[in-house]
Amino acid sequence: MNETTNQNTQKSNYTLSQYERGISSEMIALFTQTFSDSEGEAEGKTIGALVGDLLTTTSDQELKGFVAKQGERLIAGVLFTPLRFENGEVGYLLSPMATLTECQGKGVGQALINFGLEYLKQQGIELVFTYGDPNFYSRVGFQQVTEAQFKAPHTLSFPHGWLAQSLVGELTPIQGSSSCVQGLDSPAYW
Repeated sequence: MNETTNQNTQKSNYTLSQYERGISSEMIALFTQTFSDSEGEAEGKTIGALVGDLLTTTSDQELKGFVAKQGERLIAGVLFTPLRFENGEVGYLLSPMATLTECQGKGVGQALINFGLEYLKQQGIELVFTYGDPNFYSRVGFQQVTEAQFKAPHTLSFPHGWLAQSLVGELTPIQGSSSCVQGLDSPAYW
């Protein structure tokens, strides 16, 4: 592991680091507020509950979380959890991701995702998936994929938001079904 991922990384006015369990209430508040601002209060509560579920039902070994802070203030967070395929291959799923509204558009989210991806790569993870805005996630190396290439755990309501990237080379399709962690295992999130 190199210096960028085994300790804090200082950016111009914020610090990137691994998530620590002691700030779970701050993480939930960050996601609730960010999604309430952009998608409405109901969606904010839904995503806040999702984050709470992920933080409490996913083991420390499986949950990979990263945060951006300005001083002690949490300004962005991202969670990665395993996505297991029928053939035994395991990738990681980036979901969810949030940057406080007033901090968006400044590269914080992209820097945080790249920080997390570098950590995963150093841990031997080869594939990472997400389900979101292709315009945003393409900036950090994700590309659109189909369910014929990589089956999602549930039917996708927004198929063009199914995205993946290889951390070691070209994307190679994987046959068979996939499964995610308990917190994300609901058709409502897909």
